[in-house]
Order: sequence, then structure tokens, then C-alpha cells
Amino acid sequence: MAADPAEERAKLEGAWTAISAERNGEEAAELVGHRLEFAGRRFHITAQGRILYVGSYAVEPEPQPAQIDFQHEEGEIAGRVWQGIYRLEDNTLTICDNAVDTSKPRPTEFATSPGLGYVLITFRVTAQPGARTVLPDRTAWMAW
Repeated sequence: MAADPAEERAKLEGAWTAISAERNGEEAAELVGHRLEFAGRRFHITAQGRILYVGSYAVEPEPQPAQIDFQHEEGEIAGRVWQGIYRLEDNTLTICDNAVDTSKPRPTEFATSPGLGYVLITFRVTAQPGARTVLPDRTAWMAW
């Protein structure tokens, strides 16, 4: 039986905090502590209480590794899509995507190396998946 994207989104629902990160094969300590929140088909990423990215997301759990796309709807990268892969294990979510260079193809493994254009972030659940997260009013939060 094929995996259901709606069921997979329900597993991701809630808040996740970055506990480790690397970009192009090097540690990306500035990303540690970023908070990724999923609510319905929406996501936002914050750092130190400031919203950095907001938009919609889609998952395709059937391919291995499972795929996730982040469609940006606001700010400097509006219209761009981060194409990635993800792995959900207990309280840990690992995402590898092409956020560094969206012209690069979707990654096929959970790894980065110099010039590859990928970022690899491991998140730990902050608010239990399945708990309803209310995303802020997009009109009131940030001047780009």
C-alpha cells in the first residue's frame, strides 16, 4: 500500500529545532537553533524569534529516501523551491535540500560536500508532532 502524503504531513506537524547542520561539507553552526514549524500544508522557519522563511510544503513519502519541497511565498526568495529529502525517526527529523543553490537537483543522500549546493540539518521535536501549530499572521511579522 502506498504511503499517504496527508498521513506523513500529520507526523511532521508541530515544531522542530535544529540540533546540527552542515552546508557544502562544512559545519553550519549558525543554523543550529533555527525552528521549523509545520501546520497543515504550511511551514515557517524562525531564528531568535524572527521569521526567516514562510510558505507551503509538500511531501512524497513513497520514494526512498522520502521527498520534501519547500515553496517560498514571501521575501527575497519568493517563488523559489527548496527540493529535498527527509527521514523521520522517533523525535528526530533529518532534511537534506538544495537551499544553498536551487539550480542543483534534489539530493539523493543525506550528505553534503564542497560545491554540492546542499544543506543537511537534523532537527529534534520541540512541540509534539500532531499538535496543532498556529502560524503567525504573515502581514504583521516582518519587513524584508
